[in-house]
Amino acid sequence: MSLIEVRRIQTVLEEVRHEFGPPAAEPLRRAAVCAVLRNPYAGQYVEDILPMMEALKPVGLDMARRLIAALGGDPGQTAGYGKGAIVGAAGELEHGALWHVPGGYAMREALGGARAIVPSSKKVGSPGTRLDVPITHINASYVRSHFDAMEVGVPGAPAADEIVVVLVMTTGPRVHARVGGLAVSEIKGEDGLR
Repeated sequence: MSLIEVRRIQTVLEEVRHEFGPPAAEPLRRAAVCAVLRNPYAGQYVEDILPMMEALKPVGLDMARRLIAALGGDPGQTAGYGKGAIVGAAGELEHGALWHVPGGYAMREALGGARAIVPSSKKVGSPGTRLDVPITHINASYVRSHFDAMEVGVPGAPAADEIVVVLVMTTGPRVHARVGGLAVSEIKGEDGLR
């Protein structure tokens, strides 16, 4: 039996036109892809869980490509990203942490080498649990205008023996961002922070 068995994939596209101010010249688009997977480690403590991390890599690449397509097909339009996982009640938080490497590196690869670390959130939850996935700029984590989050969840998932893994991408900053800090035009691109 394969370590990875995908039961469902959900793609969500959101368009933000304004936040109680004037309509944006270009609406912000945020998209999320959620994959519901069987958790092969549910209901037991397994010391070596790293094989699943390796097995998740193709899932991450597929999800990253789906996100780019949902946002219009041009990787150059992506400005922000984030990832997350919701582990069913028979699993442990560490099972969600397996998503850090395959989810993050998949988005960086699909976007042609984005530099910033991909922010993440994870939790253990029951069917219908929602997760706020943090978002930062793809090349510089200190760009405040791109600090954001997208709430995601899959109805009826995760079951106790499942994990929902999530990737999120956006096309720009928050609508009406105006809290100062490092601007996109000031990114140096040296360390993924500034």
